[in-house]
Amino acid sequence: MAKPICMIIDGSSLTYRAFYALPLLTDASGRYTNAVYGLSTMLLRLLGEWQPQQLVVAFDKGKHTFRNEVYGDYKAHRKATPVELVEQFPRVRELAAAFGAAVLEQEGYEADDIIGKVSCDAAQEGLEVLIVTGDRDALQLVEPSVKVLLTRKGISEMDVYDEAKVQEVYGMEPLRLIDLKGLMGDASDNIPGVPGIGEKTAAKLLAQFGTLEEVLAQAAQVKGNKTREALVANADLALLSKKLATIVRDMPLEEEWRQSKPEAGAALASFFTQMDFRSLLARLTVTETDIPNPAEQKLAPLQWQKEQAALVWLVQEQAVAVWPLWDELRLSGLVLSNGSEVCWFAAECETWDALLTELVKKKNVTGHDVKRLVRWLLQERQAKFSVAFDTALAAYLLDATQGEAAFSSICLRYLGREESLTSLPKEDAAAYSAKALLELRPVLEKQLDDQYMRELYFSLELPLLGILAVVEAQGIAVDFIHLQAVNEELGQRINELLTGIHAAAGEEFNVNSTKQLGVVLFEKLGLPVQKKTKTGYSTDAEVLEKLSGHHAVVDQLLEYRMLSKLKSTYLEGLAALINRQNNRVYTHFNQMVTSTGRLSSSEPNLQNIPVRTETGRRIRELFVPGEGYDWLMSADYSQIELRVLAHMSGDESFIDAFLKNQDIHARTAAEVFGVAIDAVTPELRRRAKAVNFGIVYGISDYGLARDLGVSRNEAAVYIEGYFARYPKVKTFMENAVAQARKDGYAETMLGRRRYLTDINSRNFNQRSFAERTAMNTPIQGTAADIIKKAMLLVFEALQEQQLQSRLLLQVHDELVLEVTEEERGLVAALVKEKMEQAVCLQVPLLVDVHCGVNWAQAK
Repeated sequence: MAKPICMIIDGSSLTYRAFYALPLLTDASGRYTNAVYGLSTMLLRLLGEWQPQQLVVAFDKGKHTFRNEVYGDYKAHRKATPVELVEQFPRVRELAAAFGAAVLEQEGYEADDIIGKVSCDAAQEGLEVLIVTGDRDALQLVEPSVKVLLTRKGISEMDVYDEAKVQEVYGMEPLRLIDLKGLMGDASDNIPGVPGIGEKTAAKLLAQFGTLEEVLAQAAQVKGNKTREALVANADLALLSKKLATIVRDMPLEEEWRQSKPEAGAALASFFTQMDFRSLLARLTVTETDIPNPAEQKLAPLQWQKEQAALVWLVQEQAVAVWPLWDELRLSGLVLSNGSEVCWFAAECETWDALLTELVKKKNVTGHDVKRLVRWLLQERQAKFSVAFDTALAAYLLDATQGEAAFSSICLRYLGREESLTSLPKEDAAAYSAKALLELRPVLEKQLDDQYMRELYFSLELPLLGILAVVEAQGIAVDFIHLQAVNEELGQRINELLTGIHAAAGEEFNVNSTKQLGVVLFEKLGLPVQKKTKTGYSTDAEVLEKLSGHHAVVDQLLEYRMLSKLKSTYLEGLAALINRQNNRVYTHFNQMVTSTGRLSSSEPNLQNIPVRTETGRRIRELFVPGEGYDWLMSADYSQIELRVLAHMSGDESFIDAFLKNQDIHARTAAEVFGVAIDAVTPELRRRAKAVNFGIVYGISDYGLARDLGVSRNEAAVYIEGYFARYPKVKTFMENAVAQARKDGYAETMLGRRRYLTDINSRNFNQRSFAERTAMNTPIQGTAADIIKKAMLLVFEALQEQQLQSRLLLQVHDELVLEVTEEERGLVAALVKEKMEQAVCLQVPLLVDVHCGVNWAQAK
């Protein structure tokens, strides 16, 4: 039966390591939290992995200990602890207590001594002892029932030292490490040792004589005059050094440690809630009812102002916050606040028109997720409105992994409070929210400054908000008659496929029922089972793709599913969203959803239309120039992610291919497969293309093998060959992961950050995903930034030249415009110039521009 475990944490050592392992992080109040966060992740991992019955966290208490009495210069040269770390130690102690640990510190002793005492007592009481530390001094404590978990890299990786491991690494038993320190000293603690004797010499002496005392006693037999003389002259210094290096194991310990009850329970959940460690909170198994509720914050009484007085705020220089009230699609009112007072303007009030007139003139307005209001003013009032600050957009940029966070969550994270407004009338709730906006703005601005994203926010994301509102308000025209014809045609084809499927299967069944389809495919037809789920056979797309060619029914099923999805999503779904007065659809561009920085679209989603299939082309044919326009124009970046990779990696061969405007996939095939570029076959080019794009996403040999239909060994050879020909690409990828481990986030060329909480996880799958993300974020995220910058430049250029042609869509690396015949040549040149000059790279950005009478022809 396994012994119960007593885990002893070196709180001082590991807090230092956590502080330096993570970038400086702050909470909404500006308090530093990186050490607390790092230690939290470590303790969660340790408790989950080892499940100790006792948990002790030991800290140093003051700098003066009994060792300073013995030797005044002990640790005398240590630098002062950074103030950013000093302020975190009280919360680290709170963290330890929240984990149910016994938190121990004692005047005159170091944390090492507390660890020595507790480990000795716990071992004698029959417990298995695990000491977790970043300090190798603890290795002297190793014995049959005591092991040391020594951090190897930051706080994420550890080596387990038992007696055999110490013997293997140092060539001596654990207790002799004190003798080693006596001879060689320790510069980090200012332990002098014997001058001139290093680790190798000290180890040889101990191997020969056994102990420090024996080395000194038999110094006359030591070979080498300098070593012998040093030992004789510094015998007292060596014994002093050994005393300084010896961890006390019999110190009087005032605090009791045996009553600790380690757990990741309600107390810890409460602590994580206070610290706003939401990602860590999600890892706990406690329910919300288990978490102690903090005392409800009393809301300050609202100071309502009359409408006429509040209108004055808009003509003054002071900042104003606006909070819209929506009644489904209708704007029913606006709440304004100047920080202390609030005013509610109902849409039916006498001053409504005056309010909107002054609001669009106001330069210093703060709002939250204001794009909808900006678009409403464009559509309903033909009025251009812009805000000076959008709190939702700022919060997204500061941590895109949270997506579009709820306003209450943002308040909790950055203001330290989460006001419960659900029970209030909506006007009162809006008033409190509007007041909070003016508190949030300076806090978020400081965070943007601290994370070096002010420029990205104010020069790109915030201006883009207004452009997206304009683009959404314009919409794009759809050929409704053609849509109906295609819908009918697809319906007929779907019915034909359904009939064919039933005939091939020999019976009628519900093809949309996974259970019925599984029985037909794997029991009746006897096709090889690919994978099973808890409910039976899997018939997902991956399974059907693998079965393609085994039976006629499979290929028919694949086409049936594809056409059914296109019909329901892009034909029937599109038809339902068309404004029948002008035959236009108005997609929504989501600026705060993806963690990569890419825009997404919805209602309808125009970014997921299949590109390479004939049916996808049929869908694109439905989008046409609207009344007053003659062409749709598509401007598409050529291989932008590979060009960004070439620039960021600095690989000369990669850069050379783009500078010479070569077919990059053919060039890669020639380089990797060792053939002349004019001898590259279509198959070799296809494989090189898969490698090129796979590298951007950190593809494995398994993933590449699956994509190409080759063995893992062959795929591994392709990847090795690629990195051999493009060595700086490999270095760039490795450095990206290493930097993410250090910083806790990956970064784009323009400074956008993506936080990677699992980059140091012990869980292989979580860590591997974070590593792949660290590799592709600088590439994919930079490409996203570039197309956003291009969108901004193109829009502004069209406005400046007062052209009728206008921007309609942004789809991945493509901009779609609606242009007139008269402006066609001018706009084509303008768009190409602005997109290609969006950023300066070591390789040229190339843009392909085409026009057509519909979107498919423009591609």
